[in-house]
This record gives sequence, C-alpha cells and structure tokens, in this order.
Amino acid sequence: MNSPSAWIQWTLFVGLLAAITKPLGLYLVQVLDPGGRTWMDPVVRPIERLTYRFLGVQPVHEQHWTDYARSLLTFSFVSLVFTYAILRLQHLLPLNPSGFGAVSEHLAFNTAVSFTTNTNWQSYGGESTLSYLAQMVALTFHNFASAAVGIAIAAVLVRGIARASVQTIGNFWVDVVRVTYYLLLPICLPFAVFLVSQGTIQNFKPYTAATLVEPIHIAMQATDAQGTSLLDSNGNPVLATREVTSQTIAQGPVASQVAIKMLGTNGGGFMNANAAHPFENPTPLSNFVQMVAILAVGSGLTYYLGRSTGSPAHGWAVWASMMILFLAGVLACAWAEAAGNPLHHALGLDPADGNMEGKEVRFGIFSSALFATITTAASCGAVNAMHDSFTALGGLIPLFNMELGEIVIGGVGAGLYGMLVFVILAVFIAGLMVGRTPEYLGKKIDAYEVKMSMLALLILSITILGFTAWAATQPWGTAGPNDTGPHGFSEILYAFSSAAANNGSAFAGLTANTPWYNTTLGLAMLFGRFLMILPILAIAGSLAAKRKMAASAGTFPVTGGTFVILLLGTILLVGALNFLPALALGPIAEHFLTHSSTLF
Repeated sequence: MNSPSAWIQWTLFVGLLAAITKPLGLYLVQVLDPGGRTWMDPVVRPIERLTYRFLGVQPVHEQHWTDYARSLLTFSFVSLVFTYAILRLQHLLPLNPSGFGAVSEHLAFNTAVSFTTNTNWQSYGGESTLSYLAQMVALTFHNFASAAVGIAIAAVLVRGIARASVQTIGNFWVDVVRVTYYLLLPICLPFAVFLVSQGTIQNFKPYTAATLVEPIHIAMQATDAQGTSLLDSNGNPVLATREVTSQTIAQGPVASQVAIKMLGTNGGGFMNANAAHPFENPTPLSNFVQMVAILAVGSGLTYYLGRSTGSPAHGWAVWASMMILFLAGVLACAWAEAAGNPLHHALGLDPADGNMEGKEVRFGIFSSALFATITTAASCGAVNAMHDSFTALGGLIPLFNMELGEIVIGGVGAGLYGMLVFVILAVFIAGLMVGRTPEYLGKKIDAYEVKMSMLALLILSITILGFTAWAATQPWGTAGPNDTGPHGFSEILYAFSSAAANNGSAFAGLTANTPWYNTTLGLAMLFGRFLMILPILAIAGSLAAKRKMAASAGTFPVTGGTFVILLLGTILLVGALNFLPALALGPIAEHFLTHSSTLF
C-alpha cells in the first residue's frame, strides 16, 4: 500500500463501485418488481412472453414460498442432470477438436453440482479436460442460471420484508427469466466484446502446437512399458530426463465465459490458471473491470433493498457494513503480502519486495491482494494469484471471508440474503437488550424468523467444520494436501469452506480430483446452497404474511452508525467465532511457526 498506484486503484475501485450502486439498484427494481418495465421492453418483452409460453408458465400467477422452493429445486435438479450427461458424453458430442474423452463419474458429479450451485469449484484443468461444447453449453448455461437463481432468492426475501398480509412471494420462473434477459445477458454482451478488445480470445480453433525457441529438459518419473512407475532399490522414484521441444497453446470461446463468470460471481475459469492466465485476463485494465464486475450486482442489490422497502437509508447502512468489512480485509491482506515471508528475509531477500510468490508480475502484490479479497468477499472464486502461496495471514483473509458466509458484498443475491440473516439476528439482539419485541421495517421478528436465521448459519458452520474434521482424520483426506502441518490443514479447511460457501476458489495446494474429495466437496456444495436457501424462503414467506406496524418509541432504527456497529458486532460474534478454533489450527498457527523459522 506504499505505492501511489495502489492508492489510486483503491480509490478508483471504491469510488466506481459506490457510483454504480444506485443506478444499478434502480434498474434492479424495474427488473425484479412484478410488472416492472425497462427500456429494453420493446425488444425483449416478446421473447420473454414466448419463453413463458414454451415453459407453460402463467407469469401473473405468484407462488407460496413452498411452491417457489419446489420450482427452484426441480429446475436445479433437472439442470444438474443435464450437465452431468453432457460431461459424461462429451466424447460423442461435437465441438471437441482436442478429442477429450468422457469425464469420470465422480468428477462429472462434482462439476455438475459445482456449476448448479454457483460454486464453480474446479477439480480439473478446463483446457485439458472439457470440450468447447461442454464449456459453452453445460457450464456457461449454469453461469447464467445459477446467478439468476441467487438474485431471485434475494428479491424474494426483499419482497417478504416489503409486502404485508399476503401469502405469495413471486414466481420463480418469471424471476429467473427476467434476471437473465434484462440484466445478465445485456451486460455480458458488451462486456465480452470489451474483453476481446483487451486480448481475451474468442474462437473455435484447434489447440496450437508451438515450437519452442530453446528446448528445455525436465526430470520426470520413469515408467515401464505397462506405465508402472519405476523405483530404485531404496524405494525412491527413478527419474528420467525428457527434452521438451513444443508447447500446446489452448484456444476456445473464452471471452463469452469470462464475462458471465465475473458478473454472475461464478468464477469457473475456461483455463486452469483462471484469471491469472493471459488469455482470460490479459491487461491491468481487464483485471480492474473484472474486479468491478464481481461486486457490481451485489452492491446494487443493497440499494434495491432500500428502495423496495421504502428505506433507502437502510440499504446504504447495509452497504456501509459490507464495505467496512471489505476495506478491512483488503488492507489486512495487502499488508500481509507486502510484509513478505520472514523465511525469505532470513535468506537475504529485500523485505521491501514483499511476497511475490504465486503472483503475476503484471498485476503485482496489491492488485493480487485486492482481487483475492474481492473474489472471496463475493461467492466468485476466480483468482489472479495462487492463494496457497500467500503468507499465512494473507491467506487467512480469503478464508475468513468465505466462513462469514460471503456476505461482504457477496455473490449475486447470496450476499444480500446472507447479510439479511445477520440483520434479523442484530434486530433480535437489540430487542433483547431493551426488553421489547424485535421489529424490522414494520414487521415483528418472532421466534420463527430467528430459528430459521440460526438454522441457515448452523448449516454453513456444520458443513464446513464437519467435512473438514472428517477429511483431516481419514487417509483419503490427509493424502490430498501437498504440504504438512498447519498449512496442509489450511488447504483442507479452505477447500470445504470454499465448497460450502459456494465460492469455488482453491488454495491450489490440494489434490482434490479423487473420488472421495469430489464426492464430499459436491455434497458440501449442495448443503451450502440449498439447505441454506430453504430457511431463507421460509423467512420470506413468514414476513410477507405479517401485517405492517407503525414505528414506536421502542423501535430500533436500522439506519445510521449505531445499527452499523451492532450489525458488524453480530457478524463477528455470531458468524466468525464459530471458526476461530479451526483458524487457530491453520493460518494463525502457521503465522507464528513461520516466524520461528519452521517450514512445512
């Protein structure tokens, strides 16, 4: 943060995000309100009506929350099976110039679940595993659909708060169609063109074999004619030297997938290196715009909350709470990476150089730390640096963001409805402190809403900690980390935190493409998505059925600094303390051991 360019980028990013929040929020009101009209209606409305006719949907017919949930689960299940089928059959389908074979059963399950849940965890290398058709039809489809579902759930909860004495909360099919047609597609089209102008590729060419100017020699494990690894008399691998004279350069329709992976906070990269790959993220400008895109919709939804509930100041208070946590995370992560690794300093490296391990030179330390904080504050998971190479405290920030439930701006929709869970708990705590029935924007908060809110938080905690404990005590789990000690534990904890929080980023030090990891991570993704959404829908239905009450002297105001402080305290006490023991075993222990010159 000592560089002037870092402060300029910081200021531009926060300023631009604040500037687009209100306009985007107003547009979201037009898109998400039943009967809302936008400037795109003359062109898109006929296509929208045709879609409803094809689906057999009556757009004027709204649903009870249980019917809404049933539609959501049905849509998600069918699209999951569709994706699984394409991955298993990709060797028989067109647009496969590299001739990739069928994806294994456990990897196909993991990938289908991952993209259905907006997680986009990747146990595979995209350019070495999936055909163009699988990338475009199976994965990019979910980038739109899962993002639309998340935004729809946020809209449902806001409607529940805003409405009174009704039994319906909207129509799932209408919400998903309108979000896709009026929000995601119109932004992604020019966004993809911009990325192409920066150098992101978009083609259907076969992969290019390039001859190296200078051949290189690598040592690799020798094998016999049957492919079995050879060992010497001491049981150590026998190494053979191999000359490499060419390199395969991947091609494909990348820009179209990158645009929605960022805007929809999906994060699944066309390339294995994700946003660190120059074909996905070629320039500092593309890097900056991609970072803005990750948080844009989540930020706009806070204004949508305030406008829809008749309290814009409340929307800004929620936004301010998110931004305080976000800015604190950026500062902490950037400071830790700029401070560097004490083990490197002991070897004589200049501390002023910071920790550049695992980072792209064209982005540097601050842009990498900012990107890491953004992508884990949102449920995005795209990375432009390898988090496994961050310092212990630098890697703690992305991990902490995910374990908060990614409410810091958050994923499209998921950030807002996750934050509103904490808002309900904060209002409940305020009511307990003054001895009054908790109220929130004219609605009484009863035991039912509090129980559902706590259930959503417990699901996240139990899923992350339960699967981590299981993996850390089983041979299949301990075989995955590439490092020992607390860093190896952090790799396991990060993986299940990323899966349950539907983030998808990885520490990059875990061998996760195994039957056990693919299956357990897939289950964690399902639990973190759908077992959390159901209590949210139940809260929305309960609040929508309640009568509005006039504010009284005992009503706790949900605007201003006092509310922001209470909300932040609730988040840190209720959300973060659950994970403190696990963090103490991982990155915190690693930090102190590193300063005592201990290696892992």
